[in-house]
Amino acid sequence: MAVTKEQRLGGSRRTSGDAVPPEGGWGWMVVAGCFLATICIRAVTRCVSMFFVEFQLHFDKDYSTTAWIHSLIDSTTMLCAPLGGFLASRLSCRATVMLGGLLSAAGLVLSSFASSLEYLYAFLGILTGLGFALSYTPAIAMVGRYFNERKALAYGIALSGSGIGTFVLAPVVQLLIENYSWRGALLILGGFVSNLCVCGALMRSPEPGGEGKSADKGVKMEDSGLTEAKETDVGHFGDAVSPRPPPPPLRPSSRGRCFGEEFGFLVAPDFLILSVAFLFLAYGCSAPVVYLVPYALSVGVEHQHAAFLVSIFGVSGILGNITFGWITDRKCLKRYRMLSFMLAIGMEGLCCMFIPLLHSFSLLVPFAVLYGYFDGAYVVLIPVVTSDIVGSTNLPSGLGVVYFLHAIPYLISPPIGGWLVDVTGNYVATFFLSGACFMCSSVVLIATMLVRRCRRSKSDLAAHLYPHLSAAEAAADRQGII
Repeated sequence: MAVTKEQRLGGSRRTSGDAVPPEGGWGWMVVAGCFLATICIRAVTRCVSMFFVEFQLHFDKDYSTTAWIHSLIDSTTMLCAPLGGFLASRLSCRATVMLGGLLSAAGLVLSSFASSLEYLYAFLGILTGLGFALSYTPAIAMVGRYFNERKALAYGIALSGSGIGTFVLAPVVQLLIENYSWRGALLILGGFVSNLCVCGALMRSPEPGGEGKSADKGVKMEDSGLTEAKETDVGHFGDAVSPRPPPPPLRPSSRGRCFGEEFGFLVAPDFLILSVAFLFLAYGCSAPVVYLVPYALSVGVEHQHAAFLVSIFGVSGILGNITFGWITDRKCLKRYRMLSFMLAIGMEGLCCMFIPLLHSFSLLVPFAVLYGYFDGAYVVLIPVVTSDIVGSTNLPSGLGVVYFLHAIPYLISPPIGGWLVDVTGNYVATFFLSGACFMCSSVVLIATMLVRRCRRSKSDLAAHLYPHLSAAEAAADRQGII
């Protein structure tokens, strides 16, 4: 009987043991687990800002001193993100996420017995943040190991848990504070966060040979990769690059990989430029979330309405997660993922600069809608653009470094914002500084894209005027060497 092309390719794939991302199967359960994890981590972290006034009144402290609590939980989560990626590579994503769930739940429960702000710094800030770090990075990285063609959509669904969780938890936390005080609310949140152990149980690594799909499925995916490789793609910052090969095979474990293999991307120019942009971005995105509720209260908005602003922010984030994830997965728009990222952070900067002009609940609602939408958009694109640069194999380590870069800005942004409030007596400088940092992040990426396009145009012109140049000389000219 004649052997078809599909059978020959399928047989070779089974022999080699290579695999491409399964594009579904158990991957959707991993997406569900990551969705629940982002509720327990990012939504709970956002809701910590609702304790701000309670902590300030109970311990009789100023804005900047109280703001260190939120700074520590956010910065510890990001500072220890490389540790989460490292443990996931050496142990397993499942064990690391479950360990993080135990630590973060313990931190919240112990925080309910706090007798000073220093106590909250240690347990709510550091211990809970450490647990979140061990759970967050492996859960997000695992989604990237199951999806390639629908990566942005999968991340959009998974990370929308942050918005949905914020929408649901914000009014619930406010009710818990009113009925059980801030101590009882923290105790209940500790029990809720322990569900990270359940999320961790879903984090099963894909098998080296795939998810049990048929040979035809594997061939379709392989053919799809070959077809895409023939198309002209656009580089990470808008410059044309050579066709890409199909995605590299998945590895069930990274235990045998050396440091150079795991972190070689650190010296790549694309990653270095992205890192600078992330530093500005991280400073900009922290303070607005912390000071949205205090600002609303300062302009006369009621407590319940202020909490509802956080819910609106969360719902808009859901829409941003899913719509930008779906849009940037379209074949015609995949090459514009970085442009979409720039647009999202630029729009967030504009929103922050306008908020000091909004002095009522009805005016703050549009801010919460727009800021939340573009916040959800850039959040879902962070792992996508990182994966485009470092590759899916290095994604756990890459995300660990990316979130590590958020640590110091997350640590200093709220206290600096609080100090500005104490000095000026209003929130104008705090929000304006955050907006300026968003704009700087976008400008760094735009300037890099324009410089590379100018170099490419120069290279194309040189190739047209001097067709006798060899391929090596043309490549050197493209890099600005000649």
